Amino acid sequence: MTEIVLVRHGQAISGARSEADYDRLSPLGSQQARWLGEHLELTGGFDRVLSGTLNRQRQTAEGMNLGARPHHVDPRLNELDYFTLSQVLEDRHGIPFPDGPEAFAAHVPQVLEIWRQGHAGPDHESYDDFRSRVLGAIKDAAEAGPGAVLVTSTGVIATLCALALGLEEMMRARMFLKIANTSVHRFEFQGGTLHLNQFGATPHLDFPARHSARTHY
Repeated sequence: MTEIVLVRHGQAISGARSEADYDRLSPLGSQQARWLGEHLELTGGFDRVLSGTLNRQRQTAEGMNLGARPHHVDPRLNELDYFTLSQVLEDRHGIPFPDGPEAFAAHVPQVLEIWRQGHAGPDHESYDDFRSRVLGAIKDAAEAGPGAVLVTSTGVIATLCALALGLEEMMRARMFLKIANTSVHRFEFQGGTLHLNQFGATPHLDFPARHSARTHY
């Protein structure tokens, strides 16, 4: 049994309306990554870092990797293309991009459902292909041995949690909304089956002075 640790990236640019505008850490997101790195240095147990190719993922990996461990990039850890899917939803159903947290909470299940139904078009990665690539990434990390920390995004983590727990789509959408920035999630394979050991831990933020630094957007 090999445990794999997944980390969501730090806070990116809130209020962005495109991937290009969103894809970099905010000052708080950079601080979240450093705090997580300090925590991981104290607890130890990892010897390499993997991240997707997205700026926010790479910046988080670099910010938390205080021990300068090997950092490998794997595009299979990249997030689903939420902004493109949102445009499909607007074009097909006239549902605009959300302008606040409450609207976003309603928007996520709508976006995920239109994607699952295959309405994003042939040029967009399908839900099944996305699920296969993220599962392949975590399997390969496990087969390489213990000690890996994978920096990725909400959609990847929520999909793996849903696979491990057998959740239906609506529950996966709700889980999507509960994954905090720089939260820690632990998985392992047993007999080829994925298991979730820990969800959403933020030990580096569990101090009274840092409670306001816990973010989801």
